[in-house]
Amino acid sequence: MQIIKFIKLALSIIICQLAGVVGSFFTTPAIPKWYSAIAKPFFTPPNWLFAPVWISLYFLIGISLFLVWRRKKEDSRVGQALLIFFVQLVLNAFWSISFFGFRSPLMGFINIVFLWLAILWTMQKFLKISNLSGLLMLPYFLWVSFAAVLNFAILILNW
Repeated sequence: MQIIKFIKLALSIIICQLAGVVGSFFTTPAIPKWYSAIAKPFFTPPNWLFAPVWISLYFLIGISLFLVWRRKKEDSRVGQALLIFFVQLVLNAFWSISFFGFRSPLMGFINIVFLWLAILWTMQKFLKISNLSGLLMLPYFLWVSFAAVLNFAILILNW
């Protein structure tokens, strides 16, 4: 039984990290060309900071996913919570596609608003199933909140 828990934990983390890998296919080529040339606000973090932050956040939300997934047999709310989680994970990957891939701060901002709402909804559902799983989503929510402000500022500065 412990091996199944370990496999679920590993899969949960890998699935979340894969969202970052998908996003990086669009982000990495755009940074030296497009992103470096656009106007950015004074509070923009250095480029090197984003990768370690996202890797850490995907790790945390992977653990959060595992904590909910492992309760699937005992809690009928898990199915809906997992569906909402995967919606926000797709929105997360699509933000990189819309902002960096399409080079559109407007599309990125529209996407990140929906992502922000989906994370909030996920946290609400996760908290009802496992307090720890909901709390592990908090750093992610805060970072995406900051990213939304940053995205909006870039949108305004480059309008």
